[in-house]
Amino acid sequence: MKYSAKGTLLWAGLFLASATGCAVGNGDDRSASDSTALCSEAWYETVEAEVPTGDGHGHGPDVGSEEWKSVVEFKLGIRGQPDVPARDSDAWCRHIDQVISE
Repeated sequence: MKYSAKGTLLWAGLFLASATGCAVGNGDDRSASDSTALCSEAWYETVEAEVPTGDGHGHGPDVGSEEWKSVVEFKLGIRGQPDVPARDSDAWCRHIDQVISE
């Protein structure tokens, strides 16, 4: 078989589109440019980049842990508020995502 560079790029593009297409149109109201699935490791890292929980010297709670979620709430000024969902729920991730996006 003979492959052209154009054909290889086409297949690579189709592969990437199909691999990322699963995150688009999943029913949440997030922008298409932000296709990181809520409550995933990648999403936790995105939140950590927006709301650093460490001391800048490599010390801090494990990203995604219960302690980390508590610190995120504290830094966002929402810890203890009655409208904050339980930390072990997808609703918590949606809530944090909305607060950060505001």
